[in-house]
Amino acid sequence: MSTLHVLSHSPFTDNRLTSCLRVLGASDGVLLSGDAVYALQPGTAPLSALQARRDTLRLFVLDEDVQARGLQVPDWVKSVDYPAFVELSIHYDKVNSWL
Repeated sequence: MSTLHVLSHSPFTDNRLTSCLRVLGASDGVLLSGDAVYALQPGTAPLSALQARRDTLRLFVLDEDVQARGLQVPDWVKSVDYPAFVELSIHYDKVNSWL
């Protein structure tokens, strides 16, 4: 069963991203939204953790949140808008929001 893991908190304030990556299944995806998009900042430990899994990680980022924070999206990360977020939610069997 596949799960879309939705993270919205900064990876610099707690360990949600680390915990999520630890439990990630082979068919799961991760969507970064809100302050979680700060995980894409170059030269940071969160980005290194994501890059280490880039060959198998299905990583999505909410485009509106990236733009609001003036960040760049690496070419291996899929940027999505709100309608695509809804489509992702339907595509995966479950959605887990890391509140």
